[in-house]
Amino acid sequence: MGFVVDIPLWGAVAVAFFLLVGASLTLIGAIGLLRMPTFYERIHAPTLGTSWGIGGIMLASMIYFTLSSQRLVVHEILIGIFVTITTPVTLMLLARAALHRDRAERDETVPSKLHHEHDN
Repeated sequence: MGFVVDIPLWGAVAVAFFLLVGASLTLIGAIGLLRMPTFYERIHAPTLGTSWGIGGIMLASMIYFTLSSQRLVVHEILIGIFVTITTPVTLMLLARAALHRDRAERDETVPSKLHHEHDN
């Protein structure tokens, strides 16, 4: 599969730490997605998992590949930027679409639109 690379102990500890933190936050987001009762509550939990979880995993990857290749590896930053920008926007659009659908179906559990009267 691949070669085992000797990296310093401090690097292995840092990689393990960030992997565990990132994986834990991603797991918390996934559990929140499954456990929350309504759609609107469910869409909040994955943003934590993807934003902060991917950040921890991304840092672990950057440290490992920088130490193993003995050169600075930062292309993971592009992945982090992409995920950080797209995840909240996507979930906001999903929430708006669901809100529009629920209002069209006259669901009593969602707030109604606020109508402002304009002075002419």
